[in-house]
Amino acid sequence: MNWSEEEKQIFCEVADVFEVPEGAYNFRVNGKSVGRKSTDNINIESKTDVSGLDIYIKPGTKNETVHIPVAISVTGLSEAVHNDFHIGKNADVTIIAGCGIYNCGPTDSVHNGIHRFFVEKGAKVRYIERHYGFGSGRGGKILNPTTELFMKENSEAYLELEQIKGVDSTIRRTFADLNDNAKIFAKERLMTHGRQRAESIFSISLDGSDSVADIVSRAIAQDFSMQTLKMNIDGKNKCRGHSECDAILMDNARVIAIPALNALNTSAELIHEAAIGKIAGEQLIKLMTLGLTKKEAESQIINGFLK
Repeated sequence: MNWSEEEKQIFCEVADVFEVPEGAYNFRVNGKSVGRKSTDNINIESKTDVSGLDIYIKPGTKNETVHIPVAISVTGLSEAVHNDFHIGKNADVTIIAGCGIYNCGPTDSVHNGIHRFFVEKGAKVRYIERHYGFGSGRGGKILNPTTELFMKENSEAYLELEQIKGVDSTIRRTFADLNDNAKIFAKERLMTHGRQRAESIFSISLDGSDSVADIVSRAIAQDFSMQTLKMNIDGKNKCRGHSECDAILMDNARVIAIPALNALNTSAELIHEAAIGKIAGEQLIKLMTLGLTKKEAESQIINGFLK
């Protein structure tokens, strides 16, 4: 595929793609599909009513991967993409998404991605989504992802949601409805700097008996950036829910955490944990005694924290 150097950088950052991958894939560049492949078990089709894809995973599919990264490398492009994933009964699949924006122009570039997952009985899905921005233009790099999961009995979802750097503004929404014995495990990693703004919203409905949710957000806020985290878990049945917010605050940044636990059944077990603070001085001192500068020590601590 004829990618520019900036587009290659984006695909490396958001999807670990250095060349055309094995398995099913769809690459989107500047609002258009530039490469697609289906397999015997995974079929990718274009939607006819809106911009986006329908991805069908056959029942019983095991150990297959779908890559659907997006790159924007022009200034002033604004798009909304709707992708639906139909995960067949007892399938086990990994989906690697994510979007990067390179903007060296004067106007904002915007990507709004809406991903819906219909996870059938006994199916497992691992979803990896990374966002990244770079470029020296005055135009903003704006990414607004929405992830919705509808999970049937005994299904499982593992979400890795990461904003690497360079995104000026983002509203990140994650919603899930869980049926009997369904489980969701989500880990968000978020970094902001400069005057960036980020809002993360999690809304999890534990409808089914013995459903489980474990939602963890780890964040670094630097310079004058601001982050807002809203975590809501509704326990509507015998269920277990856990949410956790850990944030490191630096410079003149702000972090606001708003947890909500709604126990609507006497057998619901819901827990929330939150910690917001600066890098511990003893950590810096220990690393600096090993020969690191203060900036190098901070970088080591941040990298370890976000793993």
